[in-house]
Amino acid sequence: MKKAPLGVAAIGYAFMGKAHSNAWRNVASFFEVPAFEQKVLVGRDATQVAEAAAKYGWAESATDWRDVMGRDDIDIVDICAPGWMHAEIAIAALEAGKHVLVEKPLANTLAEAELMTAAAAKARTSGVQSMIGFNYRRVPALALARELIAEGRLGTVRHVRAAYLQDWLSDAEAPMTWRLRKETAGSGALGDIASHAIDQIQFLTGQTVKEASGVLKTFVAQRPGPEGPEDVTVDDAAWGTFWLTGDMGASVEASRVATGQKNSLQIEVYGTAGSLTFSLENLNELMFLDATAPAREQGFRRILVNEPDHPYLEAWWPQGHIIGWEHTFTHQVRDFLLAIRDGSQPSPSFEEGLQVQRVLAAVEASANNKSSITVVEDTSLATKGT
Repeated sequence: MKKAPLGVAAIGYAFMGKAHSNAWRNVASFFEVPAFEQKVLVGRDATQVAEAAAKYGWAESATDWRDVMGRDDIDIVDICAPGWMHAEIAIAALEAGKHVLVEKPLANTLAEAELMTAAAAKARTSGVQSMIGFNYRRVPALALARELIAEGRLGTVRHVRAAYLQDWLSDAEAPMTWRLRKETAGSGALGDIASHAIDQIQFLTGQTVKEASGVLKTFVAQRPGPEGPEDVTVDDAAWGTFWLTGDMGASVEASRVATGQKNSLQIEVYGTAGSLTFSLENLNELMFLDATAPAREQGFRRILVNEPDHPYLEAWWPQGHIIGWEHTFTHQVRDFLLAIRDGSQPSPSFEEGLQVQRVLAAVEASANNKSSITVVEDTSLATKGT
């Protein structure tokens, strides 16, 4: 690996750009990672991106991401731009020999995701690493849940339930945005938040979806635009039922019109010997039921995931001092930097992102055809640990 500090460029400075910038700015204060420098933040509005760069700790700003690809002082490209830009930027960065971190979902279409995965595989032969940003894998409680499942504490997992609910589109007068247009967003609640739930099901269980059925619904067909009403061309809510390798069932519900729910991700895992439940609104807690205990002693018990031997927490605060949502991005950057240092494949890989993309495409096809869809199974893409 290059001995001089790694140069980092981030593409995008809005919601995800801010979250990723916070991680780059803080990761070295808590974790032992390779030396790096926040070189440049890229965005389309020169004034706004310059202000964001100064605020978020970047040395400079730029307005054309293409100029960044040819710079010798850039080693890592962190893509926080909307999904319709992912494929073009990621492929260009990989071909230029840059390590790539890209926000989820991998792309807007399955075809784009396949091209990105092929580019990542080719670049990997030259030591260039790539990773997709499913940040909830880095919630310590969910990382602990995966460990408990892998250790057999739940016995054989039979089924998983996941619901990701938000309400920011509940108001029918909420304005039109790029997230509501298929050409820029790819899909609505399905790709935006159901992708997280699908990735968690596969991550926690170590199994992959092999069959999917789904329903999509757009409750508000038009939204106010700058020049009048515009058609909404993506879903407001999505439902999916899945059958996984390992003879396991799962269900996912995702909505951006669930009135009163701000950012609620809830996961339930049920096995022959125990169960786990998690709520993102109680991010530092994991509920665990040991079904092997005598019936008179059974019941869900709360595990406060704040101990130094819990995943990631050795770097943070004394026991009982909770961490937050933003820390998942810090953990993500830490894992990515260590993988680059060690020359190892970070997880989730583009291959794993492609697997999620296949499931998203299957749900959409099922919703359109009103039928179940078989997901192309590739056991080599089974979710790896971090």
